Amino acid sequence: MAHAALARITPMETLVYTLDIFGCAIFAATAVLVAARKGMDLFGVVTLALATAVGGGTLRDMALGVTPVFWVQDTTYIWAPALAAVVCFVILRYRSLPERALIIADAFGLAVFSAHGAQKVCDTCSSPLIAVVMGVMTGCAGGMIRDILCAEEPLILKREIYATAALAGAIVYVALRWAGAPDAACMTLAGLATLALRLAAIRWRLALPTIKRSSAP
Repeated sequence: MAHAALARITPMETLVYTLDIFGCAIFAATAVLVAARKGMDLFGVVTLALATAVGGGTLRDMALGVTPVFWVQDTTYIWAPALAAVVCFVILRYRSLPERALIIADAFGLAVFSAHGAQKVCDTCSSPLIAVVMGVMTGCAGGMIRDILCAEEPLILKREIYATAALAGAIVYVALRWAGAPDAACMTLAGLATLALRLAAIRWRLALPTIKRSSAP
């Protein structure tokens, strides 16, 4: 039976799973940088890292009524970000990490999570709108939880193009899936859409327009 189950796992599913774990580890590493600025101890660092890594996916599963949530079914989603957090904690005690490199790596995690979130909903729900919303939630909610716990303004509420990039990727995935494209193409193009938009925003400091202070009541 075990061999039959393994045989049903496609290379695409293996790749998505690997990227998902990588995204959790990257999100955990970015949380450690925030925790370092707040002077947290090791327990606080790991707690913040786990909340960041699995927060978005947990909210997604709870909203969809998926039980148990994904990290209860597969504890690799706990061990990978926890280990990444400990490694980053140790490194930061002796040297600084290039924050820009982690921001870029975070863009890769965002691309994976937003596409995977939309994919998971498309597999269980027929509503394109819900798939897009859950894709954005999966990609962004963990970072929002991190910022709230650290008493900082959430990144998605700032001028930076972050949630917009996740939204673009989720829309691309749902549109391609609705058009009947292969799932591999949907995941790849959706991830590239999010990644390209986010990296462009980092490189050229792109931002959405805001309300001018003089126009506010």
